[in-house]
Amino acid sequence: MFHQSTPDIPNKVLTHLEDIAATLAEQGVRFERWTAQSPVQADTGQAGVLAAYQAHIDRLQHEGGYRAVDVISASGDPMSELLDEHVYSDDLVRFFAAGRSLVSVRAGEYVHAVVCEKGDLIVVPAGLRVWIDGGDNPHFVAVRLFNQPEGVVAQFTGEKLAERYARLDD
Repeated sequence: MFHQSTPDIPNKVLTHLEDIAATLAEQGVRFERWTAQSPVQADTGQAGVLAAYQAHIDRLQHEGGYRAVDVISASGDPMSELLDEHVYSDDLVRFFAAGRSLVSVRAGEYVHAVVCEKGDLIVVPAGLRVWIDGGDNPHFVAVRLFNQPEGVVAQFTGEKLAERYARLDD
């Protein structure tokens, strides 16, 4: 966690799941770690990924009213379009089935930088400012849940705050 006035010096560094989840919950952000019901391999397709986590997905859909689910993946090409601060009109719901990304959430005067890895679920409420970094050579598979079948579209704030913070591979 960083204060906006000191983007190069962390205000707090958390390494335990319970501490991370509790700190994020203060901002309305949900963070959990899930376990697959069946093994997920590098070549597991979308249907296999969804099947491996179906019970968790069903529970989350019921709790959050999410009507649409898909699987996205990135491999190799940097995702520069999400490095700038943006908001969503719907919750940002991502479950990482493989790989990792840095999800930064700005809440008030603080930025919560969360490295999400295999097994991590993050739910950022609609309207909170975020930026997402897959690294110089992104590799991840993530399950996304939506309220709108067409998904969510990033609405960029135009602020350059995200440029002041370290990236995933820094």
